Amino acid sequence: MRYDVVVLGGGAAGLMCAIEAGKRGRKVAVIEHNAEIGRKILISGGGRCNFTNLHCRPENFISSNEHFAKSALARYTPADFIALVRRHGIPFHEKTLGQLFCDRSARDIVSMLRAECAADIFVNCAVREIRRTTEFVVETGCGRFLCPALVAATGGLSIPKVGATAFGYRVAEQFGVQAVPCRPALVPLVFAEEDRKRYCGLAGVSVEIIASVGRRQFREKMLFTHRGLSGPAILQISSYWNGTEEISVDLLPGVDLLSEFKKRSKAETKTIVSKLLPSRLADAWFQCHAASKPVAASSTRELERLANELHNWKIRPSGTEGYEKAEVTAGGIDTDELSSKTFESKKVPGLYFIGEVVDVTGHLGGFNFQWAWASGYAAGQSC
Repeated sequence: MRYDVVVLGGGAAGLMCAIEAGKRGRKVAVIEHNAEIGRKILISGGGRCNFTNLHCRPENFISSNEHFAKSALARYTPADFIALVRRHGIPFHEKTLGQLFCDRSARDIVSMLRAECAADIFVNCAVREIRRTTEFVVETGCGRFLCPALVAATGGLSIPKVGATAFGYRVAEQFGVQAVPCRPALVPLVFAEEDRKRYCGLAGVSVEIIASVGRRQFREKMLFTHRGLSGPAILQISSYWNGTEEISVDLLPGVDLLSEFKKRSKAETKTIVSKLLPSRLADAWFQCHAASKPVAASSTRELERLANELHNWKIRPSGTEGYEKAEVTAGGIDTDELSSKTFESKKVPGLYFIGEVVDVTGHLGGFNFQWAWASGYAAGQSC
């Protein structure tokens, strides 16, 4: 079967690429090893797909080259994808911080992409071998595909239950394209054994915090789990955590705790903190960190130390929950290997890499889908 473009992967980036290439008159095939296209789209956002973010900027992305994503993000914006969603009559709403979700189901987004896509889509189609002579030869369980342009939109390693594999990285290795080491990102953190014993009884407790590591900080919710910490603030900071350093958590952001103590000088410190934090968390905190006693009986130094510890709780996780719970994969195809305009390999003409397989990782909140749309659009304009 001969095509102008073969796209490996029927996810967000691959389908967008196929749509745009098809608009340019290219004969396109999409090869998907799963039984259906868009499986990660379907499970995202609790089944409602956080399909973009109104406040998308290059600063919302992590990469070894902080400038690489700028071109694609500028050429296909959230407004462009929103216009597509509106054209298909898909109802949606904004949640917090510019996050846009479908009102009904993520399946609306998959159906929209399928309707826009003029490509031949092959599902349950595993790639067995790729060769390159004067063109690419892709041997699959569905037959042999010949094409001058091959696009790897194969995703990362996160969420293997929906079919994530290392296939895209193997393609890169085969053709001598370098990759940045991968790691789980937007992933829950696991307590060290001592902290797990201290806080395992807090599973289900949620509190708004500021999580910080280095110069990065995020103010959102944190959730205690049976094994460690999760919630938006922790998922965000996990993408910047190097695996060994301490993470700082402000349990009472914006609260002047010393002023609160002065207002209630006759009350015990734990009683005051229990009115500002979930009571289970306050109980566990004082059990592990400080003895509670009346404010009037405490020295200024003691109160300052207590306030500082609540505003600057230091934790050193033992690790993450891994790719099984990670929303995305950080690292991937080295951006120095690709054109930032077309996403074509600088070493192998006709070979493209887009989406999560590339070393560009977005923050939580629709940014990774916007990267998929933008990188797919850019490659689709060229391949």
